[in-house]
Amino acid sequence: MFPEYDVIVVGAGHAGCEAAAAAANMGSKVLLVTMNMQTIAQMSCNPAMGGIAKGQIVREIDALGGYSGIVTDKSMIQFRMLNLSKGPAMWSPRAQNDRMLFAATWREMLEQTPNVDFYQDMVKGLIIKDNRACGVITGLGHEIPTKSVVVTSGTFLNGVIHIGEKRFGGGRVAEKAASGITEQLVELGFEADRLKTGTPPRIDGRSLDYSKMEEQKGDDLLTGFSYLKPPTIKASEQRSCFISYTSNLTHEILKTGFDRSPMYTGRIEGVGPRYCPSIEDKINRFADRERHQIFVEPEGWNTVEIYVNGFSTSLPEDVQYKALQTIPGFENAKMFRPGYAIEYDFFPPTQLTYSLETKRIQNLFFAGQINGTTGYEEAACQGLMAGINAHLKSNEKDPFILKRSEAYIGVLIDDLISKGTEEPYRMFTSRAEFRTLLRQDNADIRLTEKSYRMGLASQERMDLVTRKNEKTAEAKKVLQEISLEPSGINSYLHSIGSAPLTQKQKAAQLLLRPNIGLSSLVDHTPALQEAFENFPKASLEQAEIQLKYDIYIEKEKELVDRMSQMDNLEIPESFDYSRLNSISNEAREKLKRIRPRTLGQASRISGINPSDVQILMVYMGR
Repeated sequence: MFPEYDVIVVGAGHAGCEAAAAAANMGSKVLLVTMNMQTIAQMSCNPAMGGIAKGQIVREIDALGGYSGIVTDKSMIQFRMLNLSKGPAMWSPRAQNDRMLFAATWREMLEQTPNVDFYQDMVKGLIIKDNRACGVITGLGHEIPTKSVVVTSGTFLNGVIHIGEKRFGGGRVAEKAASGITEQLVELGFEADRLKTGTPPRIDGRSLDYSKMEEQKGDDLLTGFSYLKPPTIKASEQRSCFISYTSNLTHEILKTGFDRSPMYTGRIEGVGPRYCPSIEDKINRFADRERHQIFVEPEGWNTVEIYVNGFSTSLPEDVQYKALQTIPGFENAKMFRPGYAIEYDFFPPTQLTYSLETKRIQNLFFAGQINGTTGYEEAACQGLMAGINAHLKSNEKDPFILKRSEAYIGVLIDDLISKGTEEPYRMFTSRAEFRTLLRQDNADIRLTEKSYRMGLASQERMDLVTRKNEKTAEAKKVLQEISLEPSGINSYLHSIGSAPLTQKQKAAQLLLRPNIGLSSLVDHTPALQEAFENFPKASLEQAEIQLKYDIYIEKEKELVDRMSQMDNLEIPESFDYSRLNSISNEAREKLKRIRPRTLGQASRISGINPSDVQILMVYMGR
């Protein structure tokens, strides 16, 4: 019934969809197995993509030839560029999406991708021969052969849902959990553990009074996520979000349910996300705060369903409902369904290599929440990398690995396999030590050529990057050559409180002033207006950033060069760490368990100090 596939992807969430698309677009014959064809690429939690650091990840996925950016642009109902008051390294795109349109667009794009087959069934086990994954076994008893397997099980592995004192199996509300894979892998020697996440209630938007809330509109300029073309939505068409707040009364009502909360009665064993806590966790951990923000987010163009961001909870339904009605604008709120918590199995990611292949079983790859991450974007980028590397492994080619200095994706994967995680991992700009280099505006410049060379990014993408680079260089040259006369520019400088010129100055030099932006400088300089007429906006933005932040960019490049020296020193796979008697027991145990690929990776393992690395270097020299 089934031919042999090059890659089988287990699960069709954000990680699974990106994995299937990447492997197929590189030439592999792919089978995407999902328990429900109607929930492909479902936004299980909030209907939004991007945000702080997450937006950078989506742009990196797009630059590499993934689909998340295109799908987001086609289904957005609102767009905002966050952190514009800070430097470009902090700018982060975020979109509010139509939940149903997002999933439908993903499925449509996958169905139009050659080499992708679909099958609806549960994968209950893997076929392992000679320490190699070579097939899957489905709930209906089918044994499907393949060269590589990518497991993207999300929250479905032995998932358990909690609402107050109610507890039942499920990977999402109204969807059954998956079993079999965890048990098999544990028998094979894998370490497994439990994590927890949650989701807020969904509300009928017709029952809310928006006049009591703060309106949050979208940007006038819609940049979008994909480098291929801008979003089709117009700024005037965007849907607004709203902000409200909890109160002391809300908190007191929530506390009445603590004795029935699965979090506080010990029924939930898994660790929850530190940076996206439940509302009961917030009022417990931040008892001094009188209120917490509640973001009121529409679920789409043609639905009244509202996502109550900031009110994730697993408290009993009656407590949720009573507390919600104390929030301004929610006095008459009607609930579509309550919030809930979900516990699920994950496999500590120190059991993986940089390609996301497991160390114990060859040709078996993990991506997404199975690795301990939280968030669509974190899952999608892992799926993309796992799909790429599953294709390469099936074709006996070297893996594709991104360094910390090359992408947020590289930071995420290095963090996971070097440090592991004991709580759901979420990406932040602060996790990237080279964030001045890893901006959202230059992801295409950083990554598209790499992807193009291995056959994933299209010729169209490569041509766009080449043109962007050429026009950026041209813009920088113009700014470095055109001189501005004091008589022509001083009135503008006076109007913005900037020191006047006493002699001619190059435009590039004047642009270094912190209160002067290129667009305003062009508006007040006829020579620049003429030079930049009909000039691509992306190239002008790139030229401005490169000139303004040149010193900082060069300093970071120097740091990258220094770090690269450590990352280029490879540790032999056969290295015997038990010989390192001069280091602590903790360091020796972690080195033996993680088996770092390079000295650089070894230095980033928690519990390994600089003296341990120096001793390791001495032994390698011997």
